[in-house]
Amino acid sequence: MKALIDTCVIVDVLQKREPFYKVAMDVVLAISKQQCQGMLTAKSVTDIYYILRRSIHDEQAVRKLLHVLFTLFDVEDTFSVDCQIAITSPMKDYEDAVMVQTAIRVGANCIVTRNLKDYKTAEIQVLSPEQFVAKIEEERT
Repeated sequence: MKALIDTCVIVDVLQKREPFYKVAMDVVLAISKQQCQGMLTAKSVTDIYYILRRSIHDEQAVRKLLHVLFTLFDVEDTFSVDCQIAITSPMKDYEDAVMVQTAIRVGANCIVTRNLKDYKTAEIQVLSPEQFVAKIEEERT
């Protein structure tokens, strides 16, 4: 299974945000154990960098964390065609619509996010971290 992981899930892990940390970490662990293929968008990486820099205030530490992400996740570019198609999407949040189009183009099976409400009209399966972990466990048995 190929899963595009939303920024919020990664930030939940890196900032140990409660009550989301444990299940977000389970998502990352499933990817690190190669139970599935995890992907991030390049835009998510820049957003993660920005968020971490505001809280960590240590450039080298933030860059080391990003390096770890690069070893665990494939980073996919968003193309202009993704942005153009997203304009016609019925989704209200344009940024989320762009993520959906990127996920579809790169062959992801799903998007993993805590923000399910904004993805109701997505043309791809969208799972909460809890749903994703359960699906991985189900596929393993």
